Amino acid sequence: MFGGVFSVPVNNPHLRKSGSRLIIANLEGENDLKNSSMQLGTIAKLRSPLLLSSLKVALYVGGLYVCGKIGWESVMKMGLDTRELFFYETFLYYNPLLLITMMVWLWGVNLWVFSRTGVDYAAIFYLGPDHLSHKEIWKCARWMTTIILTSMTAYLYLYSHGDVSLAASQPIVLYLSAVIILIIPFDIFYMSSRYYLLWTFWRILFPVKTVSFSDFFLADILTSLSKVLSDLERSVCRMVHRQVATVAWFEADSVCGSHSAVIPLVLVLPYLFRLFQCIRQYKDSKDIANIWNAGKYLTAVPVIFLSALKYFIDQDTWTYSIQPAWILSGLANTFFSFFWDVLRDWDLSVFTRIFKFTKPNLCSHLLYGRRWVYVWVIGSNLVLRWTWTYKLSAHLRNNYITVFIITLLEIYRRFQWAFFRIENVWYKINNPKRTTSHQTNPVSLQNDNGGEQEKLLAHSHSLGV
Repeated sequence: MFGGVFSVPVNNPHLRKSGSRLIIANLEGENDLKNSSMQLGTIAKLRSPLLLSSLKVALYVGGLYVCGKIGWESVMKMGLDTRELFFYETFLYYNPLLLITMMVWLWGVNLWVFSRTGVDYAAIFYLGPDHLSHKEIWKCARWMTTIILTSMTAYLYLYSHGDVSLAASQPIVLYLSAVIILIIPFDIFYMSSRYYLLWTFWRILFPVKTVSFSDFFLADILTSLSKVLSDLERSVCRMVHRQVATVAWFEADSVCGSHSAVIPLVLVLPYLFRLFQCIRQYKDSKDIANIWNAGKYLTAVPVIFLSALKYFIDQDTWTYSIQPAWILSGLANTFFSFFWDVLRDWDLSVFTRIFKFTKPNLCSHLLYGRRWVYVWVIGSNLVLRWTWTYKLSAHLRNNYITVFIITLLEIYRRFQWAFFRIENVWYKINNPKRTTSHQTNPVSLQNDNGGEQEKLLAHSHSLGV
């Protein structure tokens, strides 16, 4: 009785709603409307992030344009007699911060590549789950760029409009703000990562405990930033002695001038840090390779101090005695460092694997397994190692544009070096049986009597990084 087919005419009045519209037709209309709404919602969701990103980029580029326009007009407003000198002074205060920012941008690129190629850099550096990703690194770099350029624009504008005292406060406020943000003990501005960085700096300054990979990796980066550290010292010196906005750049014999004996001392510090780290590593591992590595950093010392002697000796002594020794020491340091990069820091049998992305894209297609990458990295590393000697030379620092470009190139060299250095470590971690005796895994920390490895890991994890 209930199993038969029940047929109802489509125009049955009991299936109609008011207004003589069929319920079936109405249901179909509602479904179409719902599908259309879902499609529009999906499109809106897809377009919203793209639109927001485009708006952010437009605002950022617009802000950079405004800063550039105001800065240029401010410089052009100055008299010819002070314009060049003031530009040099502005360069002194802001170029080291901009170069550090460039290093942060490029480190974000390093992390982006690592995240795409499966290299677990967090495990290599003993980072916790809340470590900064490449996006957060770029966010920091973006804010750094904005703040530094805004401060520089204000400095130029205020000075050109006669408000010298307020202009002089701009770099001072910027430097103080950077220090405060770095050490502020509140859970803001990525506190765990900031304190991890500060803790690593502390271990670099006092390498009395077992040296971790992050310790000597950051110390190596500091060697590339030795000129930056020197400029920071010169800037702070002028601030302390109230010489900001005094266009006294070329007073070479002044306390903050370019002939100061403090300059080579600051330049050599990063190399001494690495030297002491190598000695500490030899104490822990008894690996003679650490002594050779210490010798590599020791060869940078005569390059720095022989150059500084030019300001304290006569011209003939410099030309016929000291300058040849400076050139020879520069060559020795260049080739020693170059061969160490190629034979020790990198594993040339696998180094192009770093660009093997888990999801292939244009970058992976252009770089992975390409012979030109192999040739470029080795060739550019040799050339840039030699130009790197130029920036270590105190007697050449007045050629500020040339030194700035060479420092940029050194930062780029360190950027590409980081790819293969970290990839080499990651390869050794995953292939311990294929690691030869001379390729000791730098991530594995040597335990001393106090259990330094456990202490370091416990401290790192307690910071949440």
